[in-house]
Amino acid sequence: MGRLFSFLAVIIVMAIGMFIYSKQMQSSSTQAGASNPQGAINITGVKSDLISIASAERRYFAAEGKYVSLDDLISTNSITVARQRPPYSYAVEVSPGSFRVIANRSGENTSGTPFRLWVDENLEFHSSE
Repeated sequence: MGRLFSFLAVIIVMAIGMFIYSKQMQSSSTQAGASNPQGAINITGVKSDLISIASAERRYFAAEGKYVSLDDLISTNSITVARQRPPYSYAVEVSPGSFRVIANRSGENTSGTPFRLWVDENLEFHSSE
């Protein structure tokens, strides 16, 4: 009897876990700013690239005491990220005490993705339609 109760408890917990997981997956593509799965995949890749570039900026600042452009990061081999992930291309805006790594979308919005995504020196994401 105890084993049957334990088995049923495990099944119930797994069902609850799967329900929560499925709801989380449904809302993650909406939170990412995409209205379809391919758009969510693109946004996830772009966010990963932005974090990589921002982390390289922070490392460069720690070593050299200044922020630099994307071209400088690439030329010093501080990053291995490409300059673009179609339909997005990357840029870095720097000022003496801060930076923004920006991804701009080119072309039409066929996947429900934001026009511009950027991350700042605090690694906070922002987007604009």
